[in-house]
Amino acid sequence: MNKIMLLLILPFLLYPALSFAKSYGDYEGAVYISNYDGDTIKFNLPGLHPLIGKKISIRVNGIDTPEMRGKCEQEKYNAQQAKEMVADILKDAEQVDLKNMERGKYFRIAADVFVDGENLADMLIEAGMAIRYDGGKKTHSWCE
Repeated sequence: MNKIMLLLILPFLLYPALSFAKSYGDYEGAVYISNYDGDTIKFNLPGLHPLIGKKISIRVNGIDTPEMRGKCEQEKYNAQQAKEMVADILKDAEQVDLKNMERGKYFRIAADVFVDGENLADMLIEAGMAIRYDGGKKTHSWCE
């Protein structure tokens, strides 16, 4: 096998090992700033250097919500509803904790977001505003 062929195949052989994200721990007391949609939220993380902890975008682990620039009007409407639900929950929160922080797909920071002890992802799923998502190929259509 020549070197070029090996270089082409190697990433596919290593992919399963690369898919296990490393956890960077937990953070207690995140301060909500804003959210782009139902699963992308900006926080300040007091006590951390501003380069790391100011206006940091966090992707909520384990879920997918409708896209603001969705494929149909129903998806765009549902995205706005999810966005408003998350904003309402977070602006009234007494305590927001980020658990199991890791680098997710596209090198974004992902975390389990807990609001006053409750998992935000579970709240969104129970309300029908999100589905479980493991980072693989998206198969759910918000337009049906």
